[in-house]
Amino acid sequence: MDTKTKPFEGATACSGSACCDHAEGVAVSPPTGRAVFRIATMDCASEEGEIRRALEPLPGIRSLSFQLGARTLKIDADAQHLPQALEAIRKVGFDPQPLAKASESKEPANQTHEHNHAHGDHDQGHEHSAQSGIARLGAALVLAVGAEALSYFAPALLTWQLAGMAVAGVAIWLAGLDTYKKGLNALRRGSLNINALMSVAVTGAFILGQWPEAAMVMTLYAIAELIEARSVDRARNAIKGLMALAPEAAEVQQVDGTWRSMPTSGITVASVVRIKPGERVPLDGVVTAGNSAIDQAPVTGESIPVDKTVNDPVFAGTINQTGALEIRVTAAASDSTLARIIHAVEQAQGSRAPTQRFVDRFAAIYTPAVFVIAVAVAVLLPLLGGVPWPQAAYKALVLLVIACPCALVISTPVTIVSGLAAAARKGILIKGGTYLEQARLIKAVALDKTGTITEGKPRLVHWEALSNSDPVAVGASIAARSDHPVSKAIAEGLPGQRKDVTDFEALVGRGVQGRVDGVTYTLCNHRLIHDRGLCSADLEARLADHEKLGRTVTLLAADDRVLALFAVADTLKASSIQAVAELKALGVTPVMLTGDNASTARAIATQAGIEDARGDLLPQDKQTAIQDSQSTLGMTAMVGDGINDAPSLAQSDIGFAMGGAGTDVAMEAADVVIMTDDLRRVATTIQLSRQTHAVLWQNIVLALGIKAVFLVLAVFGSATMWMAVFADMGASLLVVANGLRLLRR
Repeated sequence: MDTKTKPFEGATACSGSACCDHAEGVAVSPPTGRAVFRIATMDCASEEGEIRRALEPLPGIRSLSFQLGARTLKIDADAQHLPQALEAIRKVGFDPQPLAKASESKEPANQTHEHNHAHGDHDQGHEHSAQSGIARLGAALVLAVGAEALSYFAPALLTWQLAGMAVAGVAIWLAGLDTYKKGLNALRRGSLNINALMSVAVTGAFILGQWPEAAMVMTLYAIAELIEARSVDRARNAIKGLMALAPEAAEVQQVDGTWRSMPTSGITVASVVRIKPGERVPLDGVVTAGNSAIDQAPVTGESIPVDKTVNDPVFAGTINQTGALEIRVTAAASDSTLARIIHAVEQAQGSRAPTQRFVDRFAAIYTPAVFVIAVAVAVLLPLLGGVPWPQAAYKALVLLVIACPCALVISTPVTIVSGLAAAARKGILIKGGTYLEQARLIKAVALDKTGTITEGKPRLVHWEALSNSDPVAVGASIAARSDHPVSKAIAEGLPGQRKDVTDFEALVGRGVQGRVDGVTYTLCNHRLIHDRGLCSADLEARLADHEKLGRTVTLLAADDRVLALFAVADTLKASSIQAVAELKALGVTPVMLTGDNASTARAIATQAGIEDARGDLLPQDKQTAIQDSQSTLGMTAMVGDGINDAPSLAQSDIGFAMGGAGTDVAMEAADVVIMTDDLRRVATTIQLSRQTHAVLWQNIVLALGIKAVFLVLAVFGSATMWMAVFADMGASLLVVANGLRLLRR
C-alpha cells in the first residue's frame, strides 16, 4: 500500500478552513478523510513496518504515506475509520499526535510549512529528550559497571550478589524501559522485532544468573541505539537545511511608495520586494529594477553565480551578491521553487525503493527462522548433545540478540536518503528511491532538441553582404520592427545604429518590408526571393549549405537584387557535447527526437555527437519512438522540457524534465527534475544510481556476513551476549556510516 505521490502536484484535501471530524480533533477533509499525524518515537524503517502492518488490514484505509525524516504519517482513509486506525497504532506501542493544521489545499506549500513547524517543535523536544536520555544512559552505564565489579570482587557473598542484582536491575530499568515497553507490545502481538528479542534475551540472562552481563548488554544496546539514531538523523536531515535558506521577513513596497518589513508568509503575489547585497532572496520573483550576481547553488546546484537583470527570474533561498535588486513576487512562500524542492525530496524519502522492499520481505522471514534455531538450540542441545540446560539457554539467548535484523533493515533507507540528498545538492530532484535505483539500468536516453540539447532561442550565427552596399544598418532596423523570433535574433545579433523605418508591413508567411532613406527593402525567406526571380545558382548553393547545417536563412533584398544573407539557428548548449560524451562513456545510447525538420535534426545531432536523430515527429510519434527503443535497446529514459514532451516522459521508463525552463506539465510527468537545465546531470544521475546500488549491496552483504559469522560462533559456544550486541549494533553503525558516504559525493 506504499504510495508514490509525485511532487509539483496540486493535492486534494481540505482547503481554507480545515473541516474537523470526530476523529480526536484531527483536521480532516470529509471527501478524502486525509489526516497527518506526528509519531515522535517512529525512528527507523522497522518501526514504520510495524505501523504499516497494523494499519494495512483495516477497512477504509486507502493509502499511507510515511515521512521518517519528520516522523509523520499521512493516513488517507474513510473518516469514520480514523479512530480505529489510531487505536491500532497505539496497540503497537506508538502515540500518534495530530498536526495542528493538516489541511492540504496546496500540498507542497502547506506541508513544507507544517514540516517547518513540526521540525521546530521536534528539534526543541528532541534536544531536551536527548539530553535527559544521555544523562539516564550515563547513570545506567555507571551502575552496569558497578554490577560487574560486585560480581567480580564478591562472587560468593550472597549479600553482595543481591546488592549486585539490585544495581543491575536499576541499570536495566534506566537503559531499557522503552525497549521493554515496545518489546512487550510486540510479544503480545506475536511480533519478533528487536525490542522483543532484546527484552527476552536480557530477561533470560538475568534469570540465568548473568545479571551483570544483562545490565551491561542492555546499557550498551541503548547507547548504540542512541548513536545510530544520531547517525540516521544526519541522513534524514541532509535536506533539512533548505528550510532555513529563505529569510522569514522581507522589505515590501507599500502603496504610498514606502518600504516596510513583512513576514514572507504574508507577502502576496505581484508585491514588489527589495533585496540588498548579501541578503538571501525571500521569494520567487522577476527582477524589475537593478543588476546583480545571484548565487543559485542552494537551489539549482550551479557553482558559478548567475548575472541577473530586469525580467530575469530569481528563486527563494538564493543569495544576492553584488547589487540591490527589486523583484516582483511570482509565487507565495508556500509555492516557491524552494518549497517544492523540499516537498519533492521529502516525498521521495517517504517512498520505498525495490531493494528496501526486498530487505523488508527477507527480514520478515529471517527473524522467525533464527528464532526457531534459537529454540532448537535451547531444547535439542541438552537432549541430544548433553549440554547443560542453563548453558544451552544462554546460547539461545545469544542467538536471539544476533537474530535482530536492524542492521539489515536500516541499511537501505539510510543509503537511499543519502543518495536523494546528494542528488538534490546538485540540483537533481529524484521523485523516489525507485528511480534512484533503476537509473543505473538505463540503456538509451531519448533527447528532445529545443531547450534540451539546444538553448531553445534562435541566434544570428552568420551573415554576409551579397552586394557592394552595407546591409547591416538597414537589416537591423527592419528586423527590430518585427516581433518574429527570427527577426529578433537578427536585430540582436547585428551591431550599429538603427535607422528610421517607414511604411513597415508584414508579409504573412514571407517576411517584412519597409522604407529606409526612401528605399523599399524586404527582409524575407527563400520562397519570396524565388518568386521574385532574384535567385541565382550561386545564391541557391549558399542557401543549401546553410540549410544542411539546420539554419534558418533570411534574405535582405531591394527591388532588383539580394543585398545580404542572415543565417539564424538554435545553438547548442555549451554542455551538450560533453553530456552526450558522458552518456556514451557510461554505455548509454543517446537518441534525438524532435519536431523540427529532419535536416535540422541531423545537423544539430552531428554537432552534439549523436548518431541517431529523428525529425518531423509529432508528440505521438515521439511516444512511439520511445516504445521502439524500449523493445530494441532496453530501459529508455526521456529528457524534455515542453508540453509536447509530456506523453514521451510518461511513456519512458524514467522521465527527466529540464526544470529551470521546463513547463509545469513536463515536470509533473517526469520522474527526475533537473533544476539547472544542464544535460550533464543525466549522466550524473546514472552514476549516482550505480554508486547507490553498489553501497546498498555492500551494506546487505556486510550486515548478513557479520550475522552469519556470529551465528556460527554462538552455536559452537564461542560467542557471548556482549559479542552479540557488538555484532548487532556494530553492524548497524557500519552500514549507516557506509550509506552516509554518498552525502560526501
